[in-house]
Amino acid sequence: MRPNHATLRSNIFSPSSIALYTSCKGAPILNRVFGINKKSVCLTTTCTVADSKALNGRLPSAVVPMQQAQGMGFPLPGDFVKMDDEHDTTRLRIFSGTANLALAKEIACYMGVELGKINIKRFADGEIYVQLKESVRGCDVFLVQPTCPPANENLMELLIMIDACRRASARTITAVIPYFGYARADRKTHGRESIAAKLVANLITEAGANRVLACDLHSGQSMGYFDIPVDHVYGQPVILDYLASKVISSQDLVVVSPDVGGVARARAFAKKLSDAPLAIVDKRRQGHNVAEVMNLIGDVKGKVAVMVDDMIDTAGTITNGAALLHQEGAREVYACSTHAVFSPPAIERLSGGLFQEVIITNTIPVKEENYFPQLTVLSVANLLGETIWRIHDDSSVSSIFQ
Repeated sequence: MRPNHATLRSNIFSPSSIALYTSCKGAPILNRVFGINKKSVCLTTTCTVADSKALNGRLPSAVVPMQQAQGMGFPLPGDFVKMDDEHDTTRLRIFSGTANLALAKEIACYMGVELGKINIKRFADGEIYVQLKESVRGCDVFLVQPTCPPANENLMELLIMIDACRRASARTITAVIPYFGYARADRKTHGRESIAAKLVANLITEAGANRVLACDLHSGQSMGYFDIPVDHVYGQPVILDYLASKVISSQDLVVVSPDVGGVARARAFAKKLSDAPLAIVDKRRQGHNVAEVMNLIGDVKGKVAVMVDDMIDTAGTITNGAALLHQEGAREVYACSTHAVFSPPAIERLSGGLFQEVIITNTIPVKEENYFPQLTVLSVANLLGETIWRIHDDSSVSSIFQ
């Protein structure tokens, strides 16, 4: 059963980082994908897709907080800044590739616009064909296409979409890349290696993109590989809001970086969780997609450990780290990651009982067979939708996170 309505579930932890879960027609079923539970501190309302258009991408004012929200110091609906201005959509076009159509539909639903009509097909020899089915002349075009596995196919599809828009006289073309493939190939670690992240940036620029909107790049320096503006947004606020709904005592909480390279990310995450203490898993990598856990820096005994990383691929790093945390006396272990690549044997490792919960976002679609009881998927549709509005309106993007 697929509900034919949009459900807006906004955790009331931060007005600037409202977590929005949508269930437009054709999107995954909410209860399975988002793991909604009665203990969550949230605001819930329901609107039709037509209502979403009328809202023009803004949350409705008639939202009733759940009982758990009262008396806990969270802002109520009236505390949010009311935005009465309407957006001009006459020159706005949003198209989706085939990599994550569900997310693109959620973004369009949040913004109250329709996805643009586009024909994408593959010939028998594997070549990709793209045709826009509506005019984009003089329009600001946003192309939603993560370059997730199969990375090469999805990247090539994005490049051809950009080229089609350029040749159709679009005013501006923004590549909305929720997950940026090849981002880990951002430097040379051995002699005679390619820096593929720079190559991909060049390809996107040469294809005709004027701007890139990316979410949680593996490393910040990847933005510098582009010769066009890059808006880099973070999925952390969505995960932070969800964790806040669990009302975990700050005295029981410790944020853990699964490796030394992720310390800066984990420290920023810990600062937003009431300046929680930080622990680090020290490991030695013996080869690609292989990690060996060595020791733990910090104290996790009797605490709820929250492991933070930008992506989960084969899950070797994070599961080895979780095993070490349990050995060191951690009471519960949560895994939090923006991007769920989930290459084999990730699901087997993550569902093995080491984690109380595995919290990810929908920057990459999760296959039906990859769901397991501990998995919670949060939507970044509102975050990307709001960013698209601000780019289109020539407004500040960084103020979203202030």
